[in-house]
Amino acid sequence: MSDTSSPHVATRSAEVRRDTNETKIRVRVDLDGTGRARLASGIGFLDHMLDQVARHGLIDLEVECQGDLHIDGHHTVEDIGITLGQAIARAVGDKKGITRYGHSYVPLDEALSRVVVDFSGRPGLAMDVKFTAGMIGALDTQLVYEFFQGFVNHALVSLHIDNLKGVNAHHQCETIFKAFGRALRMALTPDPRSAGVIPSTKGTL
Repeated sequence: MSDTSSPHVATRSAEVRRDTNETKIRVRVDLDGTGRARLASGIGFLDHMLDQVARHGLIDLEVECQGDLHIDGHHTVEDIGITLGQAIARAVGDKKGITRYGHSYVPLDEALSRVVVDFSGRPGLAMDVKFTAGMIGALDTQLVYEFFQGFVNHALVSLHIDNLKGVNAHHQCETIFKAFGRALRMALTPDPRSAGVIPSTKGTL
């Protein structure tokens, strides 16, 4: 297994490659983007969800994955979460001047989700989602938790995800990923009143 990165300081961007016996993944992010996405995870509905993160987070995102989908989607979904977390952590750098905290409520018809994120430097996931279906397209809904667990472990963030209402599993999942993108956008936006300052009384995150 190998991880490499190519950070671009001027635009808060990074590229990470993760190669294992189960998946071969390349993820590139630009935190100061416009929401453009090029996605090829091998799971169509996951691509749709990642597109929501890019669009609503105003993050330019590229994901390429060759995974062992002949087994199931677990390794692909989890490892993309891991690699995305690594890429965002490297792109954000020392966190000087960022807002740090972000939150969003997003509705879609009958569904409503809330996501809150803290770029705290400590991994933690609290997720309360009861999907009404086991599969959405080719995505096993159990793997949504694995995606976010992989993400928080490597982005080093605290992440709270709550689906407050929802009957249609597609709507439930889409509101989660849209709210996640919006919360990231808020947390990663530079705070002009704290330029050059790490947003913590400890002086480090």
